Amino acid sequence: HMPRMDGYQATRILRQLNYDVPILAVTARAMPSDRDRCARAGCDDYIAKPLDLDHFAERVRLHIQHPERAKKLRMG
Repeated sequence: HMPRMDGYQATRILRQLNYDVPILAVTARAMPSDRDRCARAGCDDYIAKPLDLDHFAERVRLHIQHPERAKKLRMG
């Protein structure tokens, strides 16, 4: 939990400021509606906890090394 705003609000603000670096949501919320909420906020990907470090590294690598491919797979 963040002290002044949640991750959804922070992501929306970053996107309004034209922040175009990939944002990956890491959350304990694992329902399909949570994934949709992350996508609507502007997240590029969604990773549910408990965190699998290999999967996390794979997703980060995809967004860094192959941004066009990652966009095609983007949530939402």
